[in-house]
Amino acid sequence: MKHTLFGGIFAATALASSVYAQETITAVHAFPESLIYTQSFLEFVEKLNVAGEGVIQIEVRGGPEAIGMFQQPDAVRSGVVDMVYTPGSFYAGALPEKDALVTSNRVASEVRENGGIALIDEIHQEKMGVKYLGWFDSGVCYNLWTREAPTLDAGGNLDVSGLKLRGNAVYNAFFTDYLGAQVIDLPTTEVYSALERGVVDATGWTQIGLIDLKWNEFLNYRIEPCFFSTDLGVIVNLEKWNSLSDEARTILQDVAIAHEAESAAKLGALRDSDFAALDAAGMQVVTLEGEAAEAYLAAAVSSTWDRMKTLMAESPQGADNFDRLIELFYAN
Repeated sequence: MKHTLFGGIFAATALASSVYAQETITAVHAFPESLIYTQSFLEFVEKLNVAGEGVIQIEVRGGPEAIGMFQQPDAVRSGVVDMVYTPGSFYAGALPEKDALVTSNRVASEVRENGGIALIDEIHQEKMGVKYLGWFDSGVCYNLWTREAPTLDAGGNLDVSGLKLRGNAVYNAFFTDYLGAQVIDLPTTEVYSALERGVVDATGWTQIGLIDLKWNEFLNYRIEPCFFSTDLGVIVNLEKWNSLSDEARTILQDVAIAHEAESAAKLGALRDSDFAALDAAGMQVVTLEGEAAEAYLAAAVSSTWDRMKTLMAESPQGADNFDRLIELFYAN
């Protein structure tokens, strides 16, 4: 009877210790759940919760309906929430170095291997007090999408005069400094209604997700070549990260690294199927050629690097990392 009693007490104590030992991270995501990028993040969460059972779990508390998309980076810095999946461009004021990801022509696994992710993590910790866990959904670039057929000048260069162009922090330097566009800044959640009401008639957006957002109901032309790269990543409150057990941190980091590679491969295939569906529905493709295309792409990169270097130089840390970031994130 004693053995039975002690055995029951030991089992109950072990169970209680196991439950107590499991750590939880709260998380929000920048975009609505229906968008493919959010679905990718939720896949990461599912993978983590399987791999981390009994050790570490992520509790998703919602998207922009829970915390506004532009308020989320500050929410993770202050500890209101432990983790955020968001574009680096949403906290560009605090960390202009995120433009190294925006202009990158490498995928996350390459930059993980060459030390680029480690450097961008170090900068996040120093400047924002957050851990940069991983660069998800890399390798997907942007196009300019328009309602009406785009105008090209005599040299084959894109002429955006007269366009009501939706902008945001990702590509405004390119749109204004090179294309000379007048942009109207709008969050993703307001673009559908802006297109519907004619407030804007063109926008930049990634190669994936136009159908999810239903913007293809209004946009009929895709301009090639594409430019930039998505800069979607996961940041974690640094105090929370440091409070986790070594085992929990290892699981989180290992699953994030695996998802960096898996998400890039998966979204590359999805881009092809999205393009096929858009083409079948009547989307027209206008391709810049020769010197016009070269100038377009070069301007996208150089205008954004100029912005990055200027803003870095204005920060207390200076622009010492500028050349190193370009070397790691951009293959000439």
